[in-house]
Amino acid sequence: MYNIGILGFGTVGSGVVELILKNNGNIEKKGGLTLNIKKILVKDKVKKRPEYIKELITYKPEDIIYDPEIDLVVEVMGGEEPALTYIRQALKNKKHVVTANKEVISKHGRELLELALQNKVNLLFEASVAGGIPIIIPLKESLIANEFGNIMAILNGTTNFILTQMEENKVEFSQALEMAKKQGYAESDPSADILGLDAARKIAILASIAFNVRITPDKVYTEGINGISYTDINYAQELGFTIRLIAEAQRTKDGIFVLVAPVLLRKEHPLSAVKDVYNAVIVEGDAVGRLMFYGKGAGKMPTASAVVSDIIKALKTDEKNRLNCTCFRDERVLPIELFRSAYYFRIKAMDKPGVLSKISGIFGKNDINLYMVIQKNSINNIAEIVVITYETTFKNIQKAVDEINSLDDIAEVSNVIRVKEEV
Repeated sequence: MYNIGILGFGTVGSGVVELILKNNGNIEKKGGLTLNIKKILVKDKVKKRPEYIKELITYKPEDIIYDPEIDLVVEVMGGEEPALTYIRQALKNKKHVVTANKEVISKHGRELLELALQNKVNLLFEASVAGGIPIIIPLKESLIANEFGNIMAILNGTTNFILTQMEENKVEFSQALEMAKKQGYAESDPSADILGLDAARKIAILASIAFNVRITPDKVYTEGINGISYTDINYAQELGFTIRLIAEAQRTKDGIFVLVAPVLLRKEHPLSAVKDVYNAVIVEGDAVGRLMFYGKGAGKMPTASAVVSDIIKALKTDEKNRLNCTCFRDERVLPIELFRSAYYFRIKAMDKPGVLSKISGIFGKNDINLYMVIQKNSINNIAEIVVITYETTFKNIQKAVDEINSLDDIAEVSNVIRVKEEV
């Protein structure tokens, strides 16, 4: 029998406890292990707890971290601190650790994996990316023979739900965000989700593993979806596209691009069909080709499934087969200004002769070729112009935006969004 201490009893922590208690008999038969939850750390002394855990509750982290009878610590508190400190202490006390904490792993993964190796214990973190979808272990083990060139993923269920609602119910961003909050898909402060920070942490983890290069969230160019309006959603649909928040890592001969940003995807693209709170990850290996992993990327039980799977693996993995840091390459993360893509522009301009010619001249001056130019609605002598460019650098796009905005006849460049033509 293996004793487990759980740090945190929120959505994921309660799911882990429920899943172990419900399926422990099958886990023992399939995995050959008996799991015993010995202690659960909670911080709220007033909150009502289920009767079946009352004898397990502690308010002191040391009751878990320093208990010699506890074999493995599950960290499901979230946030960088005090979770990072507790994980370090548990590893130093020679306890295996399983965590769902993408902030800690994305920033401190290398240090913690090395600490685990030094203390001859395991650190696993499958649940830190894409909830119940297995992707960390497949990249590290099942696909170890491959060299990866590209990762493209939807990694945040909240933003995907919001964009889906805007698309299907024809509502603005603020309305869709309120719908997400009411259904429990968005926090009271949804900044980390809607600004792309959550997805940036997750793609940093995936890119580090796939490309064997240490990539932290501060190296990920990040945009959110807070600037997307229903107008953009509608125009994209008219042109045969959907808008999704895409996390991407791309290896080139000169280095690596890592970014999170809204993208117009062709409706035929497999990620266009990923809706609501579902996640998907597409990886391209030189031997296996393109693979897509799809499923629930968040939520109580899907995430608990990944955590419990890691618990079993951690307890069964010996010293020779431990998960270690494989960031042995020294490739640079390239500046976003060099990234090449097609782009969608939505521009509000005076509806009079010569304005379109001036805009086209600025695009040409900045080496941007135009694939499509459409004048949409004209209200109070202000026309809305939609432009889709051919592939160019982001540096050229930035210069063009500044120059177009400086024209007297331009009300505003309302939005600029990446376009991915390839399916």
